[in-house]
Amino acid sequence: MDRWGRTHEALRHAGWTLFAERGYDATSTAEIAERAGVSEMTLFRHFPTKERVLLADQFDPSMAAAVRSRPADEHAMRAVAEGIRQSWSQMSAEDVESTRDRLRIIAEARTLRGGIERNNEETVAALERALVVRGAGHPQARVAATAVVAGLSAALLDWARSDETTLHAALQSALDTLGGV
Repeated sequence: MDRWGRTHEALRHAGWTLFAERGYDATSTAEIAERAGVSEMTLFRHFPTKERVLLADQFDPSMAAAVRSRPADEHAMRAVAEGIRQSWSQMSAEDVESTRDRLRIIAEARTLRGGIERNNEETVAALERALVVRGAGHPQARVAATAVVAGLSAALLDWARSDETTLHAALQSALDTLGGV
């Protein structure tokens, strides 16, 4: 990993650690930068806002690739649901735990209510482009991607707030519903 990548990961790790310790709302960007050993200006070169430290989604590219690889005759909603299911099934146990931790912080931070939706716009756009590559029209692709991401977000936030179910079970239930299974 190059210097930029190491700094980016150090900032992400510092942010997530501080958010878990103090809560999102009680953590400043200056504290994140200090914990990572860089200036606050450097933090903003990597993340334009504090919310992006927490909400940046590393799964978008793999989900979009999985949607693009779905059968051409598969309905758009099913293609998105099954592509996401395929992509998320590749998660390591460590990724599952860090995802739950991150989503718990998001669920508890009152100032992130709109941030989740803003972050989802990038995911929707990536999935919409994948559907268009498969041959879906733009309106159909946008509706399918938006519906699945909204439903999946609700299911994931519920999962993060509870220890009663596994990620696999929460995803299966949500994606079965969203994909029309």
